[in-house]
Amino acid sequence: MSAEETLAQLAGKISVCTNCVLNETRKKSVPGDGPADAEIMFIGEGPGFHENEQGHPFVGAAGKFLDQLLAQAGVTRDEVFIGNVVKCRPPGNRDPLPEELAACDEYLEAQIQTINPSIIVTLGRFSMNKFIPGAKISTIHGQMRKVGERFVIPMFHPAAALHQAALKPSILADFANLPDQLNEARAALGRKAVVKKKESIAPKNEKPKQLSLF
Repeated sequence: MSAEETLAQLAGKISVCTNCVLNETRKKSVPGDGPADAEIMFIGEGPGFHENEQGHPFVGAAGKFLDQLLAQAGVTRDEVFIGNVVKCRPPGNRDPLPEELAACDEYLEAQIQTINPSIIVTLGRFSMNKFIPGAKISTIHGQMRKVGERFVIPMFHPAAALHQAALKPSILADFANLPDQLNEARAALGRKAVVKKKESIAPKNEKPKQLSLF
């Protein structure tokens, strides 16, 4: 079975999962979106209202900000995998409960093993605590560290900047470092760094844009 088929099979299981009480109130499960060979995997906390309606991650206001952050890092949604630690919306957007996190963990672990990303970017404290338990996100955000077979970078959730404007500069700065961190992770993991050249259609008088490192 190919990696793509494995992810599709997992998505099918998630769509009918009854391992915790979240299935009783969900409209649509949100398995996650992205290619099976993504070098970067973003893991948020849980689906919100719009995600529950559409079945896709980060499609609300926080998702629009995430798109801006990805563009700043020179990468698009089509190149990364985006998911959450819980696959169904907690009612009222409350924090996910320990038993809900545990129920979804088998799916998340299977996705990680299938995709085998160089970097996992955790968005928010619940995602961070899966890989770096007991840490304070305000202290270690943006700092890459080796966890198991890959690297993890804890970051603030994009929604945090929408509620606390003071966090926005830190989030922008952390995403700006992603290209260099990816190349560092590639080197440490023995994976080849590839520079994608994009054809420029800019006017002659306009300065050429920096090539994406992704």
